[in-house]
Amino acid sequence: MVDPRMPTDPAQPAYAAGAPGVCGWLCAEIWDHVWPWRRGVGAPHRLLRAAGIALAVAVTLAWVMAALGELRAGAVIGWWFGWSLYEVLVRLRAKRYVKDGPWWGRRYRVASVMDMVCYVSFKNLLIGASLFLVLKALGWLVT
Repeated sequence: MVDPRMPTDPAQPAYAAGAPGVCGWLCAEIWDHVWPWRRGVGAPHRLLRAAGIALAVAVTLAWVMAALGELRAGAVIGWWFGWSLYEVLVRLRAKRYVKDGPWWGRRYRVASVMDMVCYVSFKNLLIGASLFLVLKALGWLVT
């Protein structure tokens, strides 16, 4: 049986085909950028799946430790870089698409390895910079 939530086109996210409205579309976009995995597409090996979970927990703990002032900025950057490398590998398998055109558009294409590296790098740079600015503004980041 085919899951109706799964896209039939691998170069298109599940939410792109429908018209979920502006709020639904925006929530789906945010989730798509933050969550690199896709339902039904697992890691090819259990060891890789376990490594991914461990890395996700480690990155989360690194951000929490940074927020508590227990971790220096360089260590957070190192963890974030490691997460980005892992995310490229996951997305190449689970969500191998990038937008083609403006960010508000709904046209997608199959991503090459370089497309995915550039997408993940820029996305994580923006997320990381935002988190650093928030932590710094709150006085929680030791630099």
